Parts: sequence; structure tokens; C-alpha cells
Amino acid sequence: MSILVVGSVAIDDIETPFGTAKDVLGGSAVYIAVAASYFTTPVRLVGVVGGDYPQHAIDYLNERGIDLEGLEIVTDGKTFRWSGRYHYDLNNRDTLALNLNVFERFDPKIPESYKKTKYICLGNIDPTLQMRVLEQVDTPKFVVGDTMNFWIETKRTALMKAIPMFDAFILNDSEARLLSNEPNLLRAARKIRDMGAKTLIIKKGEHGALLFHEDQIFSAPAYPLENIYDPTGAGDTFAAGFTAWLAKTDDLSHDNVKRAVIYGSTMASFCVEKISLDGLRDLSHLKIQDRFREFKELSRFDE
Repeated sequence: MSILVVGSVAIDDIETPFGTAKDVLGGSAVYIAVAASYFTTPVRLVGVVGGDYPQHAIDYLNERGIDLEGLEIVTDGKTFRWSGRYHYDLNNRDTLALNLNVFERFDPKIPESYKKTKYICLGNIDPTLQMRVLEQVDTPKFVVGDTMNFWIETKRTALMKAIPMFDAFILNDSEARLLSNEPNLLRAARKIRDMGAKTLIIKKGEHGALLFHEDQIFSAPAYPLENIYDPTGAGDTFAAGFTAWLAKTDDLSHDNVKRAVIYGSTMASFCVEKISLDGLRDLSHLKIQDRFREFKELSRFDE
């Protein structure tokens, strides 16, 4: 099963207490597409870049089997750029510079060859754009939508319209509290599901994730890591692993959705071990499967 990925494509400058990286690949669509490419192909990417987007980035995405027909290149424009500095605990960061450039006028256009894609992963872009994507595709089987604090605060009305269009809605714990105005995550989840979220995943960073699916709750552990260098893209790679496993298996049963959450956590754990996309570059199916099994052992016990 192929996957359609829509989101930002960026060039990042990243500073953490453990290292820095300049002019590296970033953006939600890139993280999602690269992580998803380890599960299924083709991964169909829709985004926009300027004429300054490096050829080596295009080459790398092509090598990963990512279909770039939907990548718009504005030759006389500049690519979205973000610069950020993480604090020592890596839970907080400061945005040092943000230049939307061509992304400011991003209007996703879905190529004809993409419109029948059954699995769709929408990065944390403007919910108006997320809905615009869904207006252009033909009866997808499963749509995953992500969001962020900025859209909750500035585009709440549009987000409330978009949520019922998602088969799975992903956000982190602070976003869930902000959206629901509830400090308790169980009450927050109930409110958000009442907004139309069929399946809800609340990410809790180093404390794992909560899945609310059908009438059941699943608590997924976090992978214990000694070395965490850069959390950029962790949420995107979580969404990628989750969506891509479902696409690979084409199985939406409760047990398989739980497995998909663990595959999401698996990909996010690789992402944070190195700066930028480096944690995803040298993976293999064997490495991914080994870590998935380690996740399984983390919470296995006899009655």
C-alpha cells in the first residue's frame, strides 16, 4: 500500500547541548516520508521548496524510493528555513529564526496519480490545508492528521472542522490539554473524541503514548535511551511509523493499531538518537524489528 504525505519541506539549523547542525534537511513531510519509506513504497510526497533546495536532498529522497511528483519547486523562491536551540532537558526549545518563504503560500496540489492513495498522513500544517488535501483525494481508507500548539491557538475553528475528517488524530500531551482545556489527559481525551476524533493518540514524550481506539485505552511505553541528541522530527517519525505499519499490513484491527503505535514509537526512538535525519539514514528492517521486539519486552509480564 502506498502512502500520501503532505507537510512542510524545510532547511534547518539546529543547536542542542550535544551538537549543532546547519543547513540540514527538515520539515514534517521529509521526516514522515523518510521514516515511512522503511515500511512501504511508494511514499508520495506533496510539498513546496525554492530553487535553493539542494540537489543532494532531492537525490537522497529519490534513493529512499520517495515519489516527488507532488513536490513543487518555485525556482525563483527560497525554501522554508527554521533555526532552533534546544535547552539542556531537550523538552523546551527557542526558535531563533523562522522564514516561511515559499511555504507561506503553499497550496497543496495533489497529482492525479496520487488521488487514489488509500493511506494518508497529514503533517502538522494549517488545518485549512489539511482539509484542502482531503477534498482532492478519492475515498481514502485511513487518514492520519497531526497538529501543533500554533494551529490550536490561531486556527481552532478550522481545526475543529478538520478533526472529524481524520481516522486518527495525533497530538502531544500539552496540545491535548490546550485543545480540551482539561489538565487530566483522560478527560482531555474524552473531550477530543467528542469533537469527532475516531482514534486518538496522545504522545507523552519520554513517558510513552496513549491510544484511544474503539472503546479501549492502550498505554505504550517509551524506549529507554541513554543518548538523546535531537528531538526534532520525533513527532513526525512517530506519525510515519504508525501510518506506514497500517499501510504495510492493511489491517485496521484494534490489535494491529496497537502494534502501529509501537512502530511509531520505534521510529521516533531512532530519530532522537542523532541530529536531524541522521538517526534514520542507516536503518534496516532488521534494526527496526529488533527494537520493536525490545519495546514488546519492556511491558511483558506473567499473570
